[in-house]
Amino acid sequence: MSLVDPECVRRLLESADPDVALVYVRGECIVLPVDQIDDRHRAMVIMRRADVREIRAGGPVTEEQVRSLARCLDNVARDLGA
Repeated sequence: MSLVDPECVRRLLESADPDVALVYVRGECIVLPVDQIDDRHRAMVIMRRADVREIRAGGPVTEEQVRSLARCLDNVARDLGA
């Protein structure tokens, strides 16, 4: 069972707010503005949108890249103890 799926990654990449992060909270991944992540959940930040190289480069993100990133971020979430 995946903790981070492609839809979750899509929400991160397509957010209107450029300063958001993917956070694992209460059994699900959610996208939150970085300034709204409290200290209790800061340790469960999986990735900030600003850290996605393709977004910073301004290039199009393919569906394969979304799936690949979801697999990588799923491993990150597991490493964080989700």
